[in-house]
Amino acid sequence: MIAEKSASLSPGSSFSRRSVLGGIGTGALLAGMPGLAFAKEMGPAFPGLTRIINEYVADKKVAGMLAMIGFGQAPPQVIAAGSLQLGGEKRVDSNTLWRMYSQTKPVTGMAAMMLVEDGLLSLDQPLSDIFPEFADMQVLVDPEGALDNVEPAKAPITIRQLQTHTAGLGYTIISKGPIQKAYLAAGLTPGRVSRNPIPGLDAGAPTPDIMTFVKRLSELPLVYQPGTQWSYSLSHDVLSAVIEKVSGKPLDQFLQERMFGPLGMTSIFYNVPAERAADLADNYAPFAGALIPIDPGATSIFLDKPAFAFGSTGLVGTAGDYDKFLQMLLGFGTVGNVRVMKPETVKLGMSNLLPETASTKGTWVANHGFGAGGRSGLGTEVSPAGTFGWGGAAGTSAFVDTVRGLRAGGYTQYIPSNSYPFQSDFPKYVYADLIGSAQTGAGNTSP
Repeated sequence: MIAEKSASLSPGSSFSRRSVLGGIGTGALLAGMPGLAFAKEMGPAFPGLTRIINEYVADKKVAGMLAMIGFGQAPPQVIAAGSLQLGGEKRVDSNTLWRMYSQTKPVTGMAAMMLVEDGLLSLDQPLSDIFPEFADMQVLVDPEGALDNVEPAKAPITIRQLQTHTAGLGYTIISKGPIQKAYLAAGLTPGRVSRNPIPGLDAGAPTPDIMTFVKRLSELPLVYQPGTQWSYSLSHDVLSAVIEKVSGKPLDQFLQERMFGPLGMTSIFYNVPAERAADLADNYAPFAGALIPIDPGATSIFLDKPAFAFGSTGLVGTAGDYDKFLQMLLGFGTVGNVRVMKPETVKLGMSNLLPETASTKGTWVANHGFGAGGRSGLGTEVSPAGTFGWGGAAGTSAFVDTVRGLRAGGYTQYIPSNSYPFQSDFPKYVYADLIGSAQTGAGNTSP
């Protein structure tokens, strides 16, 4: 995603952010409500979250904001305020399209898990089985050092490592020094932001197709030894290529046939149709107390077809469509009468897939697990059992809690995502209201 790159867009802010479910006191909140069963038919009210959303809009920190929260397989509740553009007349609602950015990663991760279920992939399978050019990789001795100061990889890159950002790959929005410049020169960019150059977000033109992407990536050294370090990376773009090579279908086609179509996700796109441009919220950069439009919906870069379907970023959709994905996770592969994955496959994908050899110390996922493209709970106070989710560069956040039967998404559009605490604190807002409702009995019904 783009949210992690350092940039001088907002005084005192940078693109380094903590994604959902980490370092935000969620575990401490949940410790006070062991075994609490949330109502499935009628969930509690969310007065605190509603107040926060209204305040963000009233203070003109954002143009619009929406939260969608559901219990079990019941229809979601919607809290919405503001408009698609600052001062605009069209209100944010369930038809609004949001740039999901890295919320794409769990979708790609689960698509790869489908191929594991099909027996066409295995988690500990070497990537070189599929793309031989990734055999005998070289690794930088210094992650920020010279490209010719390398040593041989001590182990192969695996599918598990790609799922968990432990393959040793870099990211233009994370890496520094010569390797970042080499990635940019090779067009190994993570996605799209605007039609216009933006200070701190300028990136080279992407490669023309996914197979050229992986070939160029294989020709550059790794940043870390495979399986040793959690580091946000281009790994889910490589998984996009893996899915295409193994299934014979590009990622977007695979998702449409295996996930989006069956689940009725009709408003999620890599290329927003022209007739839906009026539903696409503007994207902004907060700067000096004002909102600078960087990608207006009416002329958005997402109205153009991308070079290929990025596995790490690029999806644009409604909160309701992403809620169907969350509902599928919460239903362990099933929504209504439609099953797209086996329960054991979904549970595996949401579990901690980190290699035992990988360090997470000092990262966004320290003291947490990581599954198929999203953070997973370890069953500790700081990492609640049954939780799985991730956020996006434009301030969005989404997660499920399979222990408590909860799914939640928060949507708005501003870059960088750490300009405000909404994304990092969204789970805390949700749980705080649930605890308050549980303690007072408001909104709860018997299971």
